[in-house]
Amino acid sequence: MSATQSTNNLQIVATADGSNTIYNAQVGENYHSRNGAVQESRHVFLQSGLAYFLNLTPATPIAVSILEVGFGTGLNFLLTADLCFAEQLKLDYTGIEAYPLSPEIISQTGYEKYVTSATWQSFLDSYPESLTGATSLNDFVQLRTAHCPLQAFNSAQKFDLIYFDAFAAANQPEMWSEVAINHTLSFLKPGGVFVTYAITGNLKRTIKALGLKVEKAPGAPGKREMLRAVSSLQ
Repeated sequence: MSATQSTNNLQIVATADGSNTIYNAQVGENYHSRNGAVQESRHVFLQSGLAYFLNLTPATPIAVSILEVGFGTGLNFLLTADLCFAEQLKLDYTGIEAYPLSPEIISQTGYEKYVTSATWQSFLDSYPESLTGATSLNDFVQLRTAHCPLQAFNSAQKFDLIYFDAFAAANQPEMWSEVAINHTLSFLKPGGVFVTYAITGNLKRTIKALGLKVEKAPGAPGKREMLRAVSSLQ
């Protein structure tokens, strides 16, 4: 496995909301929705994930831990980190990425338009280091990018939220298998929230079998529904 994803099969493309995504010719899929990359990220992960989790808690938390499956371009992290810094909420973020993108391709995404210059620059500076261990972007945000396949990921840490942002099942069915979902959810805290842009019968049944409460939530533009699940407090 190379240290970072080769740029040979990657192309930056515009999406409907004006933000960019990356098309991966080897997989045959974009990293984000062509209906709007930033729009999808904010809707699925920040609003239906992070904001939902924060609203579940009786008192405003001072810290949140997030595990992302499919770190990709870092867009979900950037938007989350920028929000947490603005709200003075400590963020401990771990992204799993088997084929990390190079710093060069990430720097070409144009995502500096959607976060503060401080968040953007500290991410670019810290990203290479995050591939080998935890690194701090500022006093509130810590990032680790686990350079390994999902099934090889292991951690004693449990997380408040899981952002599941793997490529679609049509192109990466192994990421949506019962084994993969079970492994992913083993890292969720009691009372934690799992969110993903997709919703299928098999996914709902797999998650329900683990005792989580599964909800259909309105999807981002281009998708009617998405899935959110909440683990039991016990």
